[in-house]
This record gives sequence, C-alpha cells and structure tokens, in this order.
Amino acid sequence: MSNTNNSSNRTVLYTSASIALLFVAFGMFFPVQMSEVVNKVFAFLTIKFGWLYLLSVAVFIVAAFGIAVSSYGKIKLGKEDDVPEFTNFQWFAMLFGGGMGIGLVFWSIAEPIMHYLAPPIGDGGTAEAMSTAMRIVFFHWGIHAWVIFAIGGLALAYFQFRKGLPFLISSAFYPLIGDRIYGPIGKAIDILSVFATIFGVATSLGLGSSQIATGLEYIWGIRSTPGTISIIIAFMTVIFTLATVSGLHKAMQAAANLKIWLSVGFMIFIFLFGGMVYILNNFTSALGAYLQNFVGQTLWMDNIDWVNGWTVFYWAWWIAWAPFVGQFVARVSKGRTIREFIIAVTLLPVGFSFIWLAIYGGAAFNLDKLSGGAIQAAVNADYTTALFATLKQMPFYFLTAPLAIVLIVVSFIGAANSATYVLAMLTSGGDMNPSQKLRGFWGIAQGAITIMLILVGGTAALKALQTASIAAAFPFMLIMLVMCFSIYKALKEDYEEESKNV
Repeated sequence: MSNTNNSSNRTVLYTSASIALLFVAFGMFFPVQMSEVVNKVFAFLTIKFGWLYLLSVAVFIVAAFGIAVSSYGKIKLGKEDDVPEFTNFQWFAMLFGGGMGIGLVFWSIAEPIMHYLAPPIGDGGTAEAMSTAMRIVFFHWGIHAWVIFAIGGLALAYFQFRKGLPFLISSAFYPLIGDRIYGPIGKAIDILSVFATIFGVATSLGLGSSQIATGLEYIWGIRSTPGTISIIIAFMTVIFTLATVSGLHKAMQAAANLKIWLSVGFMIFIFLFGGMVYILNNFTSALGAYLQNFVGQTLWMDNIDWVNGWTVFYWAWWIAWAPFVGQFVARVSKGRTIREFIIAVTLLPVGFSFIWLAIYGGAAFNLDKLSGGAIQAAVNADYTTALFATLKQMPFYFLTAPLAIVLIVVSFIGAANSATYVLAMLTSGGDMNPSQKLRGFWGIAQGAITIMLILVGGTAALKALQTASIAAAFPFMLIMLVMCFSIYKALKEDYEEESKNV
C-alpha cells in the first residue's frame, strides 16, 4: 500500500508540475498565441456558461446553510470525544485573519470607483451609481465568496478529522466512488485542485506585485515596468519560500501580527480622516441594499457582458482559491460542529470585509468629492494606484504611503506561504507535514510562473493569468457541485448510524 500511495503521490506531483511548465513554456515561446487561446477559452466559458457559475454558487449557498440548520449540523468535525484545538477567541481571530487577503487591499477602493463610473445599470457618476457600486462590492466580497470556501473546508475537515481519510479534495468523493479515490479518478480530482490553486495564487501574486510597482512609481517615481514587477515578485517569492522551507514560525507569526496591526491601523486612520459620518451613512445604506437584493443579485444576468467581466470572474477566482482557503479554515476548525463551522466561516470574515470595504470605499467617495475628482482621475489612469491616490488626500501621506506598500507585501507573503504549503500537501498524498524540498519547489514554481509570463508578455500577462484562473476554476466548479451531493450522502449515513446507536 505504501508503494502504491507513493506512486499516486508522484503521479499527482509530476502531472501538476508538467501542466504548469507546459503553460509557462507556451507563454514564453508563443505569447501571442497563448493570449489568443486564453481569451477564446475565457469568452467560451463566460458566454456559454456564465449562468452556470451563478447557479453553482447559489447551489453552494443552499447546500451550506441547508446542512447548517438541519440535524446534520450537530455532527462534529472530528471524533465524538474531540474538542476544539483553539478557544473561541483564537478561532474567531484566525477566521478574521483569513479574510484579510491581498485582494481586499487591492480592490477595496479601485472596484467601488470603477462601478461608480461604469455601473451595470443606470448612468455613472450619480448618487444612485454610488449606492449601486457599494452594494456590488459587498456582493462580490460577501457571503457568496465565503460559502465557496466553507464547502471546500467542510469537505476537507469532515473526511479527514471524522473519517480519517487523506487531507485531499478527492477524499470528499469516497461516499460516491469508494477506494477509487486512490486511483485515476481521485488523482484527476487532486490534479485539478492543484491546477486551480496554482493559477489562483499566481493571479494574486501578479496583482499584488503590480500594485507595489505602481505604488513605488506613484510615491517615488520609480518606473513601473515588467522588469520592476518581476524583481518584486522574485523578492516576495524568496521570502515566502524560505519561510515555508525553513519553518520560520516566529518570523511568519511576526509578519502575520504586523499585517493585523497595519490593517487595523489603516482602518482606524482612514475612518478618522476619511469622513466618519459619511462612511457610516455609506455602510448602513450599502448593507441594507445588499440584504434587500441578496437573492435577486445572486441570479442577476440582465447585463451579461458586465456579469461575465465582474461577477463570473470573482466566482471563478474564489473557486480557484477554495482548495487553499478551505484547507486553512478546515485545519483550525477540528472539534467544531458543522453548524458552528458553516455559520462562523461564512459570517465572521464577511463582517470584517464589509467594515473594511465600507471604510475604504466610503472614504474614497468622500475624498474624491472633496478633491474635485482626484481619485476618479487616478483610477481612470491606472486603477492599481487607487489606494495611494486616496491616502494622498489625507494627512501623513509621507508615512502612510510606504506603510501601505508594507501592508501589501505582508498580506501577500502570508497567503503565498500558506498556499505553497497547501500545494505541497496536495501533491504528497495529503501529508500534513510535507517535505521541505516539495514546499521549496512549489514556492519557486509559483514565482517563476508569474515572472516568466510577465517578462515575455508584459503586464498584459496579468490578464492571461486572470483568464487562466477562470479556465482552471471551471472543472473544479463541477467537482464542487458533485462534492455537495457527496457530503450530503456521507452526513446522512453518519446521522442514521448515530441515531441507531442512541
């Protein structure tokens, strides 16, 4: 059995690595053709199957909350005598930390301004457009995103901690295919999980490095070029790879603490100097509109081009991140009931995200109005500078601007470090302590993929990475739909067995 497992692990590793290398090689030697292929795939998936992304996320919501409120919600993620490894406060803090990703820093100002200028319905630049913009931002970063992560995390936590199966996505299909999870079908599922994670992380790495580069240009005039972006990626890759390989837990904990303190500090600072009353009014209105339009917005496709460009991209991006974030929330939730897990994972990070978005977005709108459209102009010129353009309208810019770059760096390093660990786990048979060599390989691979594509294709390669992420997420979305049924089947059998023993 050991030899078989090792062979299976190598198959997933070699196949995943080969796919990544082929993609990079194709992008390096045939950049124009790669762009054409990726764009055609993107157009095909969004035009033909955009509706399926929306329906799938709706199914995830029904499945997650349906399980939570049912009798199955009492089932524990672990053995009956297992107790939570962390206190409620520690657990809540880690779930909050999981919501503070590079995406929130990148999009918290750029996205609301972009929707304000070009809303999916009505005219841009109006009070109604502003309200619509904040509702959409809440929608894209709210419950829908975290339900996707909750489904992935529930599958991993339940089948690992309660059933003793490998910490792999394929284990969630045991109720349907039994021991064939160790065969070609299971390998294919795990390979797709790796593929989705690689391009989901690479997209974030590209976006984060691009924002740092444009920030350096905006602040100090250091020109943002593909070469500059590549150097930044290489720098961050070295840091998170060394941290992953050497197990510098104290250093990573210090980085995590710095991220939290900087995040909280920026929120308080922007709240105080960005217009407190304006932000609170904006938050209250946006939250009400979000709740009022929850169901309708979930399935809204009146403006198909806009939905494909924004909502479908977001849903695909969250699906691509489901193996990574799902693994994170699963590992810290052993001993919790399913009901506790789903409610906490879907609501706590969302609450933090809404506060973050309301502060940043509300301040941006307020300061844009006071400055005569300075932030709008910056976003129109280059949306990656939105955060710096907003900070420039407040005091202490000489201090907050470089600190913002530090925040971006530590936000991404923490996520990339964890993602590297997850990739190593997925390609080592679910080993929760994968080898240093394997962790180092995936750390270098993530950075190398992004650097090579940007050096050859320039910043246009970021668009290719985004569309590749959507393409990678499509088959994994189908896997997650089947996963919902498999989880339900396992929970039903588990509950019936428990009822007989009572």
